[in-house]
Amino acid sequence: MPTLRHLPAALAAVLVLAAASTACADGSGTAGTRPGPGFTGSWSVERVSADGRTFTGPPAAHLAIEPTGSRTAEAKGNYGCNGFTAAVAYETGSAHRAVTVTPGSSTAMACEHMEFEAAFAEVLRGRLEVRRESADRLVLTAAGGGTIELTSKPPVPDAPLTVTEWTVTGLTSGDTAASVPDRAAGKAEFTIGPDAGVSGSLGCNRFSATAAIDGPRITFGPLTTTRIACTGPEGDLERTLTELFGSGPLTWRIQAHTLTLTAADGKGLTARAASAAE
Repeated sequence: MPTLRHLPAALAAVLVLAAASTACADGSGTAGTRPGPGFTGSWSVERVSADGRTFTGPPAAHLAIEPTGSRTAEAKGNYGCNGFTAAVAYETGSAHRAVTVTPGSSTAMACEHMEFEAAFAEVLRGRLEVRRESADRLVLTAAGGGTIELTSKPPVPDAPLTVTEWTVTGLTSGDTAASVPDRAAGKAEFTIGPDAGVSGSLGCNRFSATAAIDGPRITFGPLTTTRIACTGPEGDLERTLTELFGSGPLTWRIQAHTLTLTAADGKGLTARAASAAE
């Protein structure tokens, strides 16, 4: 049998499991031999299928498996916005590579990708069969037919707060989130320059301002805007953003290509990185 020392850890674990399971099945294995874990390591979530629908994983969605014993492991990850933990138990006495996942704790923030998060959380529980499709791809299949497609390729790095063009995609208020109305979609954007100068569009009028960044908080100075009369969804979005930017310090957080700004009263926005300024 070829040596495993030059193989990726997750692939090596799967090969060890396959060999041990075969030995136990034909009776040639040593008494008490037990199959190893189906998968370990860090994985990005490419897609989740549940209830007849398929969702593409946002960049932040990932799953990390750390063994805690010969047949147990701890799972930590991100549903796309909210973090979670779970307990993992590796199945024994079966030719199938399978695990049982018992959800633990999770955060409960209002997020842009709530449908994906709900589907991911629904499938990532109970008994899951583990199928390796290639050296860097795994598929987890639940009893109800839902699937989670994983890849071990490096995750997308977080976009920088400054010198990135941010396009506003949603508005949040406490535990609720809503997408920008279709007529206003893509019209509100802003860039924070390396000198903390801010420029962009509120959805109708262009604006400029300065910003003070202090760790996880950013405070926008007074906005200077053009004077176009704005109505409809664009005007509503503009008034909401003007109020938000002028409400005092905002907490900012970036996961992959998504920026979240949140005020002290829970109101805020989500924005997606479009391109880095030269």
